[in-house]
Amino acid sequence: MYTIISGTNRPNSKSLHIARLYQQLLTQRGLDARLLSLEGLNVLVRNPVFEEIERELLIPTLRFIFVSPEYNGSIPGVLKCLFDISDIDRAWRGKKALLTGVSSGRAGNLRGMEHLTGILNYMKVTVHHNKLPISLVHTLLNADGEVEDLRTVDVINVQLDEFLEF
Repeated sequence: MYTIISGTNRPNSKSLHIARLYQQLLTQRGLDARLLSLEGLNVLVRNPVFEEIERELLIPTLRFIFVSPEYNGSIPGVLKCLFDISDIDRAWRGKKALLTGVSSGRAGNLRGMEHLTGILNYMKVTVHHNKLPISLVHTLLNADGEVEDLRTVDVINVQLDEFLEF
């Protein structure tokens, strides 16, 4: 099972639209791809809702795809809080991750992906080398939130093909 995590709690975020594209592309390949949006999720304390997500989604997943926007040169605090309240050994240790950064600027959250890599490596998660920065994301989505830029879809497909072999 693959779990795509949209790493922000902002409603109707660009990251969530990109995460849905990853889910769609994995599903087209016949793979079980779940989507975890942090929108509306309380990750400040362990609670029954979080514990169910951890038990049903995080622990069984062996491969994660993180779609993380750039917040002040890094990742959103809500994503860090997700890690902080998790059972690190059961939810993350020994698993694999693919990173995609999203920003309205030119760098596609490169710095944030490096910060996220450091956090994941600390938790003993192996991060795939092909970290995709998606820059100027607002220009790539149509009014329905779908990616219209075929070059972006192509590089995501290449990234996914590599991750499937990883």
